[in-house]
Amino acid sequence: MLRSTRVITPEGTRAATVAVAAGKITAVLAYDAEVPPGARLEDFGDDVLLPGLVDTHVHVNDPGRTEWEGFWTATRAAAAGGITTLVDMPLNSLPPTTTVEHLRTKQDVARSKAHIDVGFWGGALPDNVKHLRPLHDAGVFGFKAFLSPSGVDEFPELDQEQLARSLAEIAAFDGLLIVHAEDPHHLAAAPQMGGRKATKYADFLASRPRDAEDTAIGNLIAQAERLHARVHVLHLSSSDALPLIADAKRAGVRITVETCPHYLTLTAEEVPDGASEFKCCPPIREAANQDLLWQALADGTIDCVVTDHSPSTADLKTDDFATAWGGISGLQLSLSAVWTEARKRGHSLEDVVRWMSTRTAQLVGLDSRKGAIVVGHDADFAVLAPDETFTVDPAALQHRNRITAYAGRSLSGVVKSTWLRGERIVADGEFGAPGGELLTRTP
Repeated sequence: MLRSTRVITPEGTRAATVAVAAGKITAVLAYDAEVPPGARLEDFGDDVLLPGLVDTHVHVNDPGRTEWEGFWTATRAAAAGGITTLVDMPLNSLPPTTTVEHLRTKQDVARSKAHIDVGFWGGALPDNVKHLRPLHDAGVFGFKAFLSPSGVDEFPELDQEQLARSLAEIAAFDGLLIVHAEDPHHLAAAPQMGGRKATKYADFLASRPRDAEDTAIGNLIAQAERLHARVHVLHLSSSDALPLIADAKRAGVRITVETCPHYLTLTAEEVPDGASEFKCCPPIREAANQDLLWQALADGTIDCVVTDHSPSTADLKTDDFATAWGGISGLQLSLSAVWTEARKRGHSLEDVVRWMSTRTAQLVGLDSRKGAIVVGHDADFAVLAPDETFTVDPAALQHRNRITAYAGRSLSGVVKSTWLRGERIVADGEFGAPGGELLTRTP
């Protein structure tokens, strides 16, 4: 039994005792409920008991680029940050998850290394339409596509004709297409950084303009509406696209949208020269843009918040924005980073749980067992001291390459412990043995 004066449930935050048996929540009881003989009670006092976070956008890169990240290190970092479920992206590993055979390879590697539960996205490439339904049947949660170059040769982008062909196939079995939405023509027309060292963040920002996102999202909406397909916009950074998205939702287009902690907590104005730990695609934009993303979260135009954890080795994070690898490492810090900014803007921890656990579980169809403290769900929890603060020390991070855009920042919200199916998997920096399960889409 787990007890706290602050338990976040779908009905609100209240003092409660949560009963657990066989890895499931069996009851949410009154705070002073009697503890049965032989039962163990964990009393967290005033620390908040919340459902474990569900991060549906993580690049683990294992196998093939395991020197960038691996299942052992990524899932430890996630657990340290209160994340109990992640869904792995299909690219940056070798092979990419674009056939059932490649999915099995990924699952075999992950099985003994996962400290938390792990699911998998498939990939939609120009030449693998015939593999989409078999991957769906094998249990991937959906399919990722790029509309502009991905950064790795083995995962090419889709043009509009290829997008239509893949989306039609996915719609035929009511699957989900998740899309990196930047238009390649707008990117090509933007100021280029090639041929010279680019240490100014402003140069990189100009090379990834908002209209690249806006146009790609507009085209995606049109395709989804025509095919009555389910689509999801990944890592939205452009606030200019929000009216398009809001109109599409009102019109009944089956579209959902995510954004990321770095877009909500970091701004272009604060990025130092040469600090490529801040580089990601699409980019971190200006403070005024960030304000509008927060408004869109509040009104539901943006559905959820995920990390897009995309690490690399230190040598790829050079001081040249033109050539440095683009990706932010955020698994361990995402809850604290979002909570720090959310509370400043008048949002509650209940809001953060909705964005980072409940809605992400809904996105991938895991909401019958994840994302809320309710009877019958997996007993996955994070215990958070929301008023405690800490300064981010890269040496204390669990992901493989300890590079972070949050270095030296003061954050609120310390994760005291994380629980998976009723078992404590990390507390005060001490980890148990890996006991995560490999998840597949529920038919």
